[in-house]
Amino acid sequence: MRLISSPDSVLPAVLAAMENTPDARLRELMGGLVRHLHAYVQEVRLTEAEFERAIGFLVGIGQATGPTKNEVILASDLLGVSTVVALQNNLDPGGETHAALLGPFWRANAPVCQPGESIARGDTPGRELLVRGTVYDESGEPLAGVTVDAWQASPVGLYENQDEQQPDMNLRGRFSTDAQGAYHFRTVVPAGYPVPTDGPCGELLRAQRRHPNRPAHLHFMVSKPGYRVLVTQVFLDEEDALLTDPVFGVTQPLVGQLAEQDTGGAAELQRDFRLVPGPTVFPTPPIP
Repeated sequence: MRLISSPDSVLPAVLAAMENTPDARLRELMGGLVRHLHAYVQEVRLTEAEFERAIGFLVGIGQATGPTKNEVILASDLLGVSTVVALQNNLDPGGETHAALLGPFWRANAPVCQPGESIARGDTPGRELLVRGTVYDESGEPLAGVTVDAWQASPVGLYENQDEQQPDMNLRGRFSTDAQGAYHFRTVVPAGYPVPTDGPCGELLRAQRRHPNRPAHLHFMVSKPGYRVLVTQVFLDEEDALLTDPVFGVTQPLVGQLAEQDTGGAAELQRDFRLVPGPTVFPTPPIP
């Protein structure tokens, strides 16, 4: 019998206890997690007080998650984990990605809208923005019947579920591409906004002297049966804001450019998408 006798002797015992896990992928995932956790604890010589504080952070992000905010997703965003997962799972053959993290504010079942309809409902002031583009398949052929789900913050930097002044599902909508694969809708130019800082994640940002301000952007989820669901963002902001996104979500292919329309002072954004074949699996909504 070999009982645990030192910090180094704990890991083999834990891995041995998990060897009979029937699910091979679960066995791989948990084995990797345990090996990295044990190595981290020993590398930084974690103290008991620090361990207690870390457990308190994990409990806190769970307790701070509710109908209007997902603090657990926010924590993974602020640590760059969400972006790493998005990048390594959505690289196109050319080596560039057009995917981005989901973020904590997507809601399923946004209103189904007609082509050209505005997702700025009620009294939503702001500069008008026309968004248009085409969805293609992997060979460059236009795809009809694709659902383009769009959502964004308001010109004051709030999503509708954060702002009692906005109608339910404001600045959210789902559109279908036509026979030529085209979609278009109207909205207002979004503003950048700070990530929520009233919970443990905000405390972490302050301790690290990091600012919480995300650059202005629009979210898209593009889907069609038989194709992988594409989750992406388009950023519309100054260079400094793009370089210091606190959730590390800005990559070069995601930077958009606003064009001026000839009349009326409105802006226009052109954004095409490409879908690749695969299982059509939607993410779990971070909020109801």
